[in-house]
Amino acid sequence: MRIFIFLLAVVGFSAMLWAVPPEQHEQDTFSTSKGDLVITFLGHASLIFQFGGKIIHVDPYGRVADYSLLPKADFIFVTHEHSDHFDAKAFALIVKPETIVVGSKSCAGRLEKAHIMNNNETRTFDGLHVESVPAYNIKHKRPDGSPFHPKGNGNGYIITFGDKRVYIAGDTENIPEMKANKDIDIAFLPMNVPYTMTPEMTADAALSFRPKIIYPYHYSETDPSRLVELLKNEKAIEVRIRQLR
Repeated sequence: MRIFIFLLAVVGFSAMLWAVPPEQHEQDTFSTSKGDLVITFLGHASLIFQFGGKIIHVDPYGRVADYSLLPKADFIFVTHEHSDHFDAKAFALIVKPETIVVGSKSCAGRLEKAHIMNNNETRTFDGLHVESVPAYNIKHKRPDGSPFHPKGNGNGYIITFGDKRVYIAGDTENIPEMKANKDIDIAFLPMNVPYTMTPEMTADAALSFRPKIIYPYHYSETDPSRLVELLKNEKAIEVRIRQLR
C-alpha cells in the first residue's frame, strides 16, 4: 500500500511539473483598432488569445497547462493532428456546444463539427478573419525519407485582430509560402530540430517576410537566444522569448 501511495504521489508531482496553473502563465497585451488583444503563453505550441470578449485557444496540449482551470473556448484552432497540437482530453475540457473549431486537412474526422480549412483558404468565422498558410517540411525527414510534416496536411493560420495580423505558423520549415506572407505584425515561428526549423532557418524566414514581432515557439531544446543573436542588427524585427518549450 505504501508503494502504491508513493507511486501515486510521483505521478501527481510529475503532472504538476507540466501542468502550470493559469495565473503563472506569461501574458502580453497589444492595442488594436478594435480593442486589446491579450496573448497567454501556455507552453509548447499552445496559446490563448483574448479579443473582443472572445476566448481563442490554439493547439490544446494538456502537458503544458491544467485545461480544467482554463476558460472555455469560443474558438479552437488546430494546426495539425499530432498529439502535442491536438490533445483530445485537453480539447474536451475547453470545448462547448457553440465553440467554433477550425482544423487542417489532417484533422478531418478527428474533430467533431470542425470547419476544415485546406491550405491557402481565406474564411471568416463569426467576424474573425482567418487565412490558412501551408505548413510542411522540405529538409527534415524521417529515416525512411518521409517528411515529418507532409505538404497539404497541416496549416499555419493568419488571424486578423482589428488592425493586427497574427501568424501562427504550426509545424513547418522556412517554406516559400511562409516567405510570401505580407504585413505580419506578430509571428509565432517553430524552432525545434529536427521537426521544424533551426534558428538559422527561422532567421531566414523572418528576413523574408519581416514580421514586427517574433515569438519563437515549440522550441524544445533549441536555444531561442540564438535567434536573438542572428537578428540583433534588424531593428525593425523584435524577438520576444517566452516559456514555449
